[in-house]
Amino acid sequence: MVVISDILVQLGQMTLVLLLAPLLTGVVRKVKARLLRRKGASIFQPYRDLLRLLRKEVVLAENASWLFRVTPYITFAAIWVAAALVPTFATGLQFNWSADLIAIVALLGSARFFLALAGMDVGTSFGGIGSSREVMIAALAEPAMLLMVFCVALIAGSTQLSTVATFMASSEVGLRVSLGMAMIALIMVALAENARIPVDNPATHLELTMVHEAMILEYSGRHLAMIEFGAFLKLLLYISLIICVFFPWQITTEGAGPLSYLVSVAAYILKLAVASFLLAVFETATAKVRVFRVPEFLGAALMLGLLGTLLRFVSRSF
Repeated sequence: MVVISDILVQLGQMTLVLLLAPLLTGVVRKVKARLLRRKGASIFQPYRDLLRLLRKEVVLAENASWLFRVTPYITFAAIWVAAALVPTFATGLQFNWSADLIAIVALLGSARFFLALAGMDVGTSFGGIGSSREVMIAALAEPAMLLMVFCVALIAGSTQLSTVATFMASSEVGLRVSLGMAMIALIMVALAENARIPVDNPATHLELTMVHEAMILEYSGRHLAMIEFGAFLKLLLYISLIICVFFPWQITTEGAGPLSYLVSVAAYILKLAVASFLLAVFETATAKVRVFRVPEFLGAALMLGLLGTLLRFVSRSF
């Protein structure tokens, strides 16, 4: 009976992230539009866009290989599995044994690897430019992410997310400089990995500046829908990761009652709403940097992750 209950909670978590991912993007777009004194599209517009793309016919380039066709499904599956590993509203889920920060970095890296290959598969100039820029960003973002993981793991004593969330929710953590540096580094990596301002602008298609959009220009129909859905899930994943590691309040534990789960889900949705509002405010107040300035931005994240890790080694109180 306990196993069935755990499986149901895990399935509920996986379904919840699927349902909330497009809504999160819709809320960010709506808030940005309102801040710019525009009416903006409905917060449910991403759902309509996905349905519209699913109904459209797939158009493939003549020289597209099997890799180009399977990449949307591989990237979506990898990101969804990674999102399923993050304790969003409860710890001790069925996949808890594999909910490791390094495993999540590996899953996201594999998704990016296949997407970069698919961008070059049809041989267009835009695809090549987008893939090369994506790999350049990944070469700096992944080390910064791993240093953040090491910093958090040194403090919590584990890279397993349920253990990290339980430790961070305890009173023995307190305010630590190293944790603050790790959190800022993770936020900067999240902005870069999700092609958000100041690294990229998802609302424009300027060939001189776009990164992620250049890789997927040749996709259409259900293939594009899977890639867009994966991008929505990735944004939700990073925000959930920040919430789980640094703001794990009201995350319930294994074996709690239905009321406790409902309160945790409500708290998780509230945290997502606050994060989406802050993201919209930040993107409205910030300009996109030029492509050759992106290494400086991610270099700062790398240094913050490194300093946080070194501070932990130098003094346990930090």
